[in-house]
Amino acid sequence: MRMYDLIVKKKRGGEMTRAELDYIVGGFTAGRIPGEQMAAFLMAVWFRGMTAQETADLTLAMVATGECADLSALPGQKIDKHSTGGVGDKTTLIVLPVVAACGGVVAKMSGRGLGHTGGTIDKLEAIPGFRVALGEAEFFAAVKRCGLAVISQSEKLAPADKKMYALRDVTGSVDSIPLIASSIMSKKLASGADCILLDVKTGSGAFMKTLDDALALARAMVAIGEGAGRKTSAVITDMDVPLGFAVGNALEVAEAMEVLQGRGPADLREVSLALAADMLRLIGRGGFAECQRLAEKAIEDGSAFRAFAAMVEAQGGDASCLADPGKLPQAAFRLKVRAERSGYITHMDAETIGQAACVLGAGRETKESVIDHAAGIRILKKTGEAIEAKEVLAVLCTNDESRIASAAACYTRALEIAAEPPEKRPRIFARVTKESFGHAERAHEEAAKDVMSDALLAEIRAAMARREEKEGGADGR
Repeated sequence: MRMYDLIVKKKRGGEMTRAELDYIVGGFTAGRIPGEQMAAFLMAVWFRGMTAQETADLTLAMVATGECADLSALPGQKIDKHSTGGVGDKTTLIVLPVVAACGGVVAKMSGRGLGHTGGTIDKLEAIPGFRVALGEAEFFAAVKRCGLAVISQSEKLAPADKKMYALRDVTGSVDSIPLIASSIMSKKLASGADCILLDVKTGSGAFMKTLDDALALARAMVAIGEGAGRKTSAVITDMDVPLGFAVGNALEVAEAMEVLQGRGPADLREVSLALAADMLRLIGRGGFAECQRLAEKAIEDGSAFRAFAAMVEAQGGDASCLADPGKLPQAAFRLKVRAERSGYITHMDAETIGQAACVLGAGRETKESVIDHAAGIRILKKTGEAIEAKEVLAVLCTNDESRIASAAACYTRALEIAAEPPEKRPRIFARVTKESFGHAERAHEEAAKDVMSDALLAEIRAAMARREEKEGGADGR
């Protein structure tokens, strides 16, 4: 077997076998296949796509390059959650304790943020004393005690992914759905959970800008998970607007705690409860409606908040700051961004808002960048709201005053203001499951009718139909 021949095979549209993919991925990870050849192969995949079987085999080949977490010592079905990333997405901080309070077992290995999307580990490290590096015994003890624990992802899980992603990042082959799906799912499978819930974001602040691409990615990942024997489903949620009102690590922790205490933004609460309900459904707690009620009750009776506080204490954090956000990191400098004119906010480019938060110090440009946990944005006005000239739209927070002017200019560029309000968008578009592959479940569609026009509903159905037509072929780019 020669790498040259395999590159040519994929370049010409051939379907790779599991043995060939094992050879390519294993050889590259071990240093036997040079970067220039792997780059050529990845670009061939970008152009030619992969079948569902190829994508699954690629994922398993990546898993095989490292260790797999063994969670069998923990009781019950273990469930994991993954988000494709967005701006203000702090749902994990809400969803995991809700699931734990309802009897779920969550032993989660999570990552740090890069670019405009925040990482769960960064948010948790905004809590004074919180430790994300635990040994196996300490990790398992925390899960058994609290029902959940979150630690930083081990470099030993699917090491091929890190090496391949670095090459994709410099060769323009990041935006390939088979490569994205295998990257995400290789780490999820290696993390050892029995069930996996995927939150696939779509919109201006998401990696998948279109509903078509979000559906394609969701379908690919669900197929991989189910094929590997893990109960897997995906929820497609909106990221055209930042989720909630807080963007930035300490600010997001405070907002998540508001939701866990029965307050907080309506959009964040809705999406979090839907994700929690789907996770509970995966572990057999009932149908969606029943699981939704369980999730709501966990917030109403305070058990979810107590579960999160217990996890924080178990991992060395100061749980008192959860009810007193003033104990979280605070920024030394603040600037109010005011409206230039009256009207309605018709669009907020979520990615640009995320970039403004990065300018303030809340995100990383590189993996070596140092995070300012206090930095971020408090959004006061969102898409669809009426505003008056000079009204405060947002408050920028940072510990580096030199950053604040450029961040303000960035935030202002992200907003579109017009005389008429925009059409409302749903917060949850659809679920993708093994049983309803690519179709919006009626519960979501019916619930969305009060906020969606017929045109938008038709767009969603058309996108799903397009994915159905492609089911039998390659997944594409």
